[in-house]
Amino acid sequence: MKKFKFSAVIMATLIILSGCGMNNTTKGGLIGGGAGAGLGAMVGNLIGRNAGGTLIGAGIGAAVGTGAGVLIGKKMDKMKAAAEQVQNAQVQSVKDNNGLDAVKVTFDSGILFSSGKSQLSSTAMSNLTQFTNNVLKAYPDCDVAIQGYTDNTGFRGSTAEESVQKNIQLSQERADAVKSYLLAQGAGHSQIKSSTGFGENNPVASNATKEGREQNRRVEIFLYASESMIQAANEGTLQ
Repeated sequence: MKKFKFSAVIMATLIILSGCGMNNTTKGGLIGGGAGAGLGAMVGNLIGRNAGGTLIGAGIGAAVGTGAGVLIGKKMDKMKAAAEQVQNAQVQSVKDNNGLDAVKVTFDSGILFSSGKSQLSSTAMSNLTQFTNNVLKAYPDCDVAIQGYTDNTGFRGSTAEESVQKNIQLSQERADAVKSYLLAQGAGHSQIKSSTGFGENNPVASNATKEGREQNRRVEIFLYASESMIQAANEGTLQ
């Protein structure tokens, strides 16, 4: 019986993970359905976990029902569509650690910063102003996590270990710079839950090529359901 239950959970998870053609509304219904919190937690651990073991998602103590999952999915579809209108933003659907729909917005560090620097470029300021106005202000009930990453290029005159630490520091400064600018443009202080630098961790491409290193130098902004959004969804009042 235990083996059967485990297989059923794995199958349900695979269905969700393979549902690339599904929008967040459909996937939200699957997560919020009969599989309950156990499946949500399992999917969340697979997708919501990022470099350094960081988890994206509000802490919830109960399962989210099918209807609530659908409502959150609809909300995330709207946020994703709004984020896709922001210049230089790469947008995709992901899951948080609760298995709920979330949105990841990636900005290439080459667009945001000069090489080795943490001061935002004029292009970055324009893009992030648009992001704040079109997304964060329009959807103040979503929570936000900001994550900075670098490639594995070393620093001149530094050991490998020193370069790792310097890359962590640079990615932290860049994540903080994005957070500070978003707040200055009117994003809610309580909305942005974290800004964290992970340095060389969690590369999305090979550091062996110039193109790969460019992809690894990035800032990711996660939009996920806040506790108030989850509560409203459970009550059926989320718009």
